[in-house]
Amino acid sequence: MELESVPGVGAKTATALRELDDPERALRDGDVATLSQAPGVSEGRAARIARGAIRADHDDPGGFAATPRAREIFREALGLLQERTVTDYAAKRLETLYPSGVRSRIEEVREFTERAIARDPDPAVREALSGVEPLADPGDVRVRDRCLATSDAERYAEAQEAIPEVSVEVVDDARQLAELARSYSTVVALDEAFAGVDVEGDVRVEPDALAEPASVVPERVLTFFARNRDRVRAAAEVHRVAGLAAPCDLETLADALDRLEADGSVRGDDELDRLATAVDDLDAAVSTAESVANDHLREAIEERDVTIEGTDLLSLVERGAGVDSLLGRELADEYAAAVEQARDHLVDALELRDTEAIARRAFPDEPTYPVERQEDVVSRLREELTAARDQRATRQKRALADDLADVRGDAEQLVANALELDVELAVARFAADFECTMPEVTDDGGFDIEGGRSPLLDVPFEAVEPVDYAVDGVTVLSGVNSGGKTSTLDLVALVTTLAHMGLPVPAESARVGRVAELHYHAKTQGTLDAGAFESTLREFGELVTDITADRPVMVLVDELESITEPGAAATIVAGILESLTDREATGVFVSHLAEDIVAASDADLTIDGIQAEGLVDGELRVNRSPVKGQLARSTPELIVEKLADDDGEDGFYAGLLGKFD
Repeated sequence: MELESVPGVGAKTATALRELDDPERALRDGDVATLSQAPGVSEGRAARIARGAIRADHDDPGGFAATPRAREIFREALGLLQERTVTDYAAKRLETLYPSGVRSRIEEVREFTERAIARDPDPAVREALSGVEPLADPGDVRVRDRCLATSDAERYAEAQEAIPEVSVEVVDDARQLAELARSYSTVVALDEAFAGVDVEGDVRVEPDALAEPASVVPERVLTFFARNRDRVRAAAEVHRVAGLAAPCDLETLADALDRLEADGSVRGDDELDRLATAVDDLDAAVSTAESVANDHLREAIEERDVTIEGTDLLSLVERGAGVDSLLGRELADEYAAAVEQARDHLVDALELRDTEAIARRAFPDEPTYPVERQEDVVSRLREELTAARDQRATRQKRALADDLADVRGDAEQLVANALELDVELAVARFAADFECTMPEVTDDGGFDIEGGRSPLLDVPFEAVEPVDYAVDGVTVLSGVNSGGKTSTLDLVALVTTLAHMGLPVPAESARVGRVAELHYHAKTQGTLDAGAFESTLREFGELVTDITADRPVMVLVDELESITEPGAAATIVAGILESLTDREATGVFVSHLAEDIVAASDADLTIDGIQAEGLVDGELRVNRSPVKGQLARSTPELIVEKLADDDGEDGFYAGLLGKFD
């Protein structure tokens, strides 16, 4: 798929999408989560790009919802679905669904919908989904304790691109390699020429390292899982609760994640913990060891009488001796014992093993008071412990990264499955909440809705009265004020839109003729001025002209007569209906001028009526299902009829009622 061929994808966006591993696959699958990982592409933008790719794949020209009201119906229908999602991803993913007049697209979504409505919208699954989010790919990993080394300029550039997390150094010989080994805890030499070179420090010759970045920078894998640990765990829980087939063994994955700290380090290794603690506590342990030695020496001095003969004192003074010499002569054994206590404390406090010999040199054998550390030895000890810690950590990281790298693809699939399940469950909940059924989508035109109930009304869905309505061709719908004419048009528009989205419809059954466009014109508030009136007529003129057998349309119009004077309106509506009838369009025009329109038309128009059954306690009682071929009685007629019943046959109201015949 050529990225620039996708509607809405220009050169800049195409460049961003190419940074993804497989943008064509993401576009083909409508994978909003992956598309939104491209630089500068938000989830909303990703959904629009995915829709464009889907249209391109099905050669879909778009434009099904051809008027503002038709687009409102689509957005409201989509909103009902999105309200039933748990994750933000699913809400955005649903935006890849849109009404289409292309059979292949409708069938594609119908297959998805059949799977979705078979799902059980279990509240426990919904709860588990609350912790699932698209995986984040951390781009801020930086490792400073190791480096790559090469003598080749071209390989240097390759290394920088392949493993940007570590420094890449140019070396010419073993001496320079040794210098690097003193600065880094680990050096990975990329050149085969360095094999067999004896260099002090952790220097590994790995010519294939660039092909296996995780061996050099296990932090790449570990940071990915550390950042996404809770999301992967939540996705695993979704699989358990929903009974989904997992792409990997969930217990093995859980065990690996349990070994990972939130910062990407490895937990559960006693030796690594010991070394890390030794590095952290070194200064404190050395200070305490000094105190142990000095406390012991001070007590020894305080408890002991030291006698020096005059000749001995003169001899010491003549030689320039000080307190150290006195200690060496009089308290040599006590000093040795004090230093040994300090050394033992340091070794025991830090639980030193391989570095014990260095630690014991931290306090001098030569007597001195107070006893003080030898900073160069302590620094050496710190370097050794730090190197041992880092090397141990790297080995542990590599081992864990190897395990996790093997399941990264599975973890990504695990999360993707959970997110897609949320999309399916939103459709399942929509179907269950509004008692939906899968409609029959035909190429015959018209529609037939049985037991349809609109969830767009401002009443609880369970209180909505069911409507039966079928139309083939063009009809005029009449009815009393507040009788449900507009809500019937809304129901027809909603069922038509959902059917062309490939989704279930809120009805006991429904047949919908496939159309290329839905034109729904809502009621205009007030009479239009001359310019707006002309614009409206032009719009209908273009609509009628564009209708062809290959591009059928459905036209729903609510009281078009409100745009001008009633007499002229009946003539204009009649002319529009004649043209729509000639082109075999499907249309429903709601009007209070039904009789006048039929009289003004040369076409064989039908009139359907939403019949008022009477007034009960001042309230209008209506049969919400339009009656075919019958003009609806008006509210004034019903009121006059009620008054005539009370007035008798020869009364004023009886005569007035006769005027309605």
